[in-house]
Amino acid sequence: QVQLVESGGGLVQAGGSLRLSCAASGSISSSNIMRWYRQTPGKQREWVAFIMDGDNTNYADSVKGRFTISRDNTKNTVYLQIDSLKPEDTAVYYCNLFQRGNNYWGQGTQVTVSS
Repeated sequence: QVQLVESGGGLVQAGGSLRLSCAASGSISSSNIMRWYRQTPGKQREWVAFIMDGDNTNYADSVKGRFTISRDNTKNTVYLQIDSLKPEDTAVYYCNLFQRGNNYWGQGTQVTVSS
């Protein structure tokens, strides 16, 4: 069983920063992909960033240069540093783990950016 728990969301003014965390527990493979998604009401969940083995990363065009994904394998934790926040970044942010052909999701953490 795998569990993902996100934290770090909150209310922040435009231009501010947040760091989201996602702690994974359970049977975690040494080979996996960890991803962040976000979702606003009435819209599909949107992929934001991923990090793979060897710390290969990629980002959605809408967040490149402002979001940084990283991981600490000793803690089974992935982070999403969000800088220069914009009101359109307001969403519930979800952590996703893909390993051994399975997808696992966290419960999400709310990020609200005020203008």
